Amino acid sequence: MSELHHTVHRPSLYVVAQGSKTATLAGENYVYDPTTYMVTSVQLPVIGQITQASPQFPYLSLQLSISPDVILDIIKKSTSQYNGKTGRGILVSQSDPPLLDALLRLVRLLDTPADMEYLAPLITREIFYRILQGEQGALIRQFAVVGSYAHGISKAIHLITRDYAKPLVIEELAKEVNMSPSSLHKHFKKVTAISPLQYQKAIRLQTARRLLLSDGLEAANVGFRVGYESPSQFSREYGRMFGRPPMSDVKHLRNSLSTL
Repeated sequence: MSELHHTVHRPSLYVVAQGSKTATLAGENYVYDPTTYMVTSVQLPVIGQITQASPQFPYLSLQLSISPDVILDIIKKSTSQYNGKTGRGILVSQSDPPLLDALLRLVRLLDTPADMEYLAPLITREIFYRILQGEQGALIRQFAVVGSYAHGISKAIHLITRDYAKPLVIEELAKEVNMSPSSLHKHFKKVTAISPLQYQKAIRLQTARRLLLSDGLEAANVGFRVGYESPSQFSREYGRMFGRPPMSDVKHLRNSLSTL
């Protein structure tokens, strides 16, 4: 098994060609391997871990970013209807031959770069069409329907991510997305499995970890930069998420990278 990797999954299709991986969202495990695929429809703070790989059979995977414009265009021409329910923004489903065939054709374009510009958009569109026609269709469609709760939560996630260092006032956020505070909290948790404040905390701490690694700043300065007023609170919450205090964690990560 690999070490745990804290990250933010953006709206994407994830496919494993060899090995297996687990994405954990608020204690919920989503396992995907060569027989399945995973879709995330909104930005979600997850913990990833490769659970099956070896030197002889290394982990191989593909991530395909979801294009909102392509999704909307396919939905407009589709006869499938949105069922009005709000669901989790992540799901694992069984792969089927038509989807795998399209994915294989997309990967094979790497052997013919001259064809990439013309064929990749067509095949990508087919892949999204296949997903929308399958089990994941309703999951993705809910976030594209303007006025749906899921669409409002998607907007709320964007606002929290954009302004992560600012104090989060639920009443103001709810007003921005045309929802009541109670409705925002209820549907936010349905989509992300966590509350808006927990989501903001995850974004703050993951951003802080990235800054500590890349900019070489002191922990207290990074804490203030991502929105913490108290260095002790920042250190405490950082250690709770990553298992070590900030500078100890950075040292561990750098040592791990140097051995690769």
